[in-house]
Amino acid sequence: MQHEQTIYGQPPSKSNCYKIITLGGHGSLAKTPALKEYEKKFYLQCGKYRDKNIKNFFKLDVDVYFQSNQPDLDNSLKCLLDCLQACKAIKNDRQCTEIHARKFIDKYNPRVEFTITEVGGVEVRDTRQPSLF
Repeated sequence: MQHEQTIYGQPPSKSNCYKIITLGGHGSLAKTPALKEYEKKFYLQCGKYRDKNIKNFFKLDVDVYFQSNQPDLDNSLKCLLDCLQACKAIKNDRQCTEIHARKFIDKYNPRVEFTITEVGGVEVRDTRQPSLF
């Protein structure tokens, strides 16, 4: 299965999307309103993949269009994978074996365009060094 999907809106930086709160006298992390809103919009726009529940290994090809050059590309990837898991497009983001990501600037139309392709699995390499003792 392979479909191109576009999600409109700029993904929030994952590193700035949590605030520290107190629950029962203990510190905890809570999502910011900006992250909650993006997740809601993502769910509504993710029609091609929503509820596909891909369990196999997969690769992700993604183009992220930011409003400016300020955001980091890597923070948007974690947010994208978390949103894909939340809308049940994928079973678990640990099944992602490959990511091809590109960063673009589109001041007036920020968005994420991506394709998920199921792949065979994780390549296992034995790189043990011979014992010297």
